[in-house]
Amino acid sequence: MNTNNLIIAVDFDGTIVEDAYPKIGTTQLFAFETLRKLQSEGYRLILWTYRSGTKLKEAVTFCKENGIEFYAVNKSFPEEHFDPKYSRKINADLFIDDRNIGGFIGWTEVYKHIFNYTPEPKKKKGFFAFLK
Repeated sequence: MNTNNLIIAVDFDGTIVEDAYPKIGTTQLFAFETLRKLQSEGYRLILWTYRSGTKLKEAVTFCKENGIEFYAVNKSFPEEHFDPKYSRKINADLFIDDRNIGGFIGWTEVYKHIFNYTPEPKKKKGFFAFLK
């Protein structure tokens, strides 16, 4: 499977922002930078949140103001219409949520996992550094 075609469902409260529901909390460190990078690489992002109505519109607007427009919001694809005969489980390849077992791992770890990135270890500076 081409990873750039993956669909990623992202929670809002406690994940993109610190949980302050019904208010919008402070943005989590590196949240929008990571989400913009994912979009630039071709990943499709779905906002998957408990919010609805006015509170949902506030979250969507907040994300848009920070450079993120979602592929879909609280549905698997933009054209989907809710039908109570079917499951509300969303169709996504990955889920980023603060309700994971162990809690939210943070956007730095999300970035490392998705992009298989490990930073270069910093070289130690010391007395013998000039010998290398």
